[in-house]
Amino acid sequence: MEIQADIIEFKVPVENNKTLFVWNILPGPSEVWVYESVYAAFSHFGALFSVRICPNAAVVHPGYYAIVKFYSAAHAGRAQEATNNTGVFQEAPLKVRLCTQQNPSFLQNVRPLSSTKCYDLANYYLGFNGWSLRIVMMKDISQLDEKENLSLLEEVQTPTLKYGCIVELIFTEHQVRCRGYGVAQEFVEKDADPLEKITKRAKLQKWAKERAVADAFQRVLLIVLGNGKVAVECRPDPDAIVPDDEASGIIQVADITWSQFDPEDDDDELLADITLNLTSES
Repeated sequence: MEIQADIIEFKVPVENNKTLFVWNILPGPSEVWVYESVYAAFSHFGALFSVRICPNAAVVHPGYYAIVKFYSAAHAGRAQEATNNTGVFQEAPLKVRLCTQQNPSFLQNVRPLSSTKCYDLANYYLGFNGWSLRIVMMKDISQLDEKENLSLLEEVQTPTLKYGCIVELIFTEHQVRCRGYGVAQEFVEKDADPLEKITKRAKLQKWAKERAVADAFQRVLLIVLGNGKVAVECRPDPDAIVPDDEASGIIQVADITWSQFDPEDDDDELLADITLNLTSES
């Protein structure tokens, strides 16, 4: 008997078969109530990346439609089959379809999950005790940056605070480990208040860790079998991070753009990027 497997990556899901379009949602006591009802109904089938509730256009009858994104194509498929043409949380039946087409350029813009989303997804499939995280190194690398850009610093007279972090994910039960690294930097005035500098240092350390965590999870693959068991694999890292005994030296972090790890950018896609084929009423 063949056991099918679903591969879960720690990336923002953009595939058609992971995105559901839900309409014919009746007005509820409030938009918050509608959101919570939709979220509860579909999270029953698997981990959700996002739920977006939108009011119907003025020319249509009052109500809402929703965009529901799953991490798993299998979960999205089961949810579509189970909820289409059923009331679920209302008297009128919902209409639920898998998205059929998306903007090709949008599909190529695959972004990593924020650290918070990574935690939630790992906990969902592995449990709170199924994995752990340790900080290998947290280092102020401002001086390294200053040495490389001394002439520029002398010109603008604005020093840079810069922190680098290395973290390691540990999946003991699966005998898998992988590392990630992150960098955060910010300009600070030379005559800035000492308390302001301390606050910025704490903030940069937090950001560096979050980006390192997000980077580490990009190497992780969760293989979910049809029987519910989960296996963990780590993709090899071509830019291997130095071992512990060498980490006190230097981190190779030049020319890396970390804006892609901004946790506020997880779900900023436009609804115009999603189109559906609604000719079938099966």
